[in-house]
Amino acid sequence: MTLLRRSIPVLQWALAVGLLAAAGVGTLVVRELRDGSGAAAGSAIAAAEGPPPTSVPAGAISLPVLLFDDEKGIRVGDTATHIAALLGRSAEVGRYEVDLAADGERLTRFYEYRGRRFVLVFTLAESHTDPAVTAIYLEE
Repeated sequence: MTLLRRSIPVLQWALAVGLLAAAGVGTLVVRELRDGSGAAAGSAIAAAEGPPPTSVPAGAISLPVLLFDDEKGIRVGDTATHIAALLGRSAEVGRYEVDLAADGERLTRFYEYRGRRFVLVFTLAESHTDPAVTAIYLEE
């Protein structure tokens, strides 16, 4: 009986350490799920490492995420359909360009939304109908 009484605190500590470790692993899993939006985001990020299109204004800042004050945001990996639904077609300033990159054609579109001017680059290699954002540039 005394052996059992002596081992209870040790078992309690072992249980506490196990729960903390499980919470840490759970936090890492949730963070990974939030940060990436699947395989499309991984390929989009890899494609964005190339040089920017020549139509991107000098001094534009490259961002992985662009957030607005109305709690909307654009991420690398989002599709053109998602962007149109999120911002509306009125955000497009009407200018776009198609150029060739190492991984195929890419579409560069210019936007203005909530007082911010920005450029989105889409890769046409995977889908001409609903391309994914491969780069976001905020104009200064």
